[in-house]
Amino acid sequence: MSPDEFRLVVEKIRPFTEYIYLHVLGEPLLHPQLDEILKIAENAGLNINITTNGGLLEQKKEILLKHKIRQVNISLHDAEENIPSQNWKSYLQSVMNYASEAMQNTYVSLRLWNTTNASSTYFNEICLREIATKYDLPLNLLADKTKGNGIKLTEHVFLQRAPRFQWPEENGEQTQTEKTCYALRDHIAVLVDGEVIPCCLDANAILKLGNIFDNNLSDILNSEKSQKIRNGFLNNKITENLCKTCGFII
Repeated sequence: MSPDEFRLVVEKIRPFTEYIYLHVLGEPLLHPQLDEILKIAENAGLNINITTNGGLLEQKKEILLKHKIRQVNISLHDAEENIPSQNWKSYLQSVMNYASEAMQNTYVSLRLWNTTNASSTYFNEICLREIATKYDLPLNLLADKTKGNGIKLTEHVFLQRAPRFQWPEENGEQTQTEKTCYALRDHIAVLVDGEVIPCCLDANAILKLGNIFDNNLSDILNSEKSQKIRNGFLNNKITENLCKTCGFII
């Protein structure tokens, strides 16, 4: 998404929200004009939240630190699959070094969302040992699963542990029958081409609601499809087959 397109998105969402989250399955720190993107959101008075795998924090640290960013979520669990094991410790050190510099003005959430993965035991042990050492905390304090903001490691820095959930798939097994969801109740997502979708897990735009470049957001949110999905979740009902394949639970 170009800065001009992003600026238009910001203008259209600003009457509805004070928050923006830069992520929908992609890696926001890869954006070649990240500095300008952050400046646009900052100038609009939005509370900026970023979710990243943390692999580019060292390279992009200068840009991130110069902007007012409310929260950075770092998906540590991603490193197990995408970073060679011999580099895990150096990766964790770069993440925690960033957290130390950012914590004065930014909340930092270190996420290990893989507690149900038996294969992740070794990786998690390394993560927890490094975190315990860095923040001078007993290892057993970090071993429990956490909800909400998680365990406070130091001022503005948290560890959040949770089970790995099943991402929704168009042809996936429909295991969910009743559930509520944040989708269209307190958030939507906007993809790079402007397509508006109910939540940040529908990265393939299976549940397209309308395009923000072509339509007013109020018209998209008040459409029959949007209201059907929203009202369904308000009543603990799933109206779309894709949502029946999603394992994320609130």
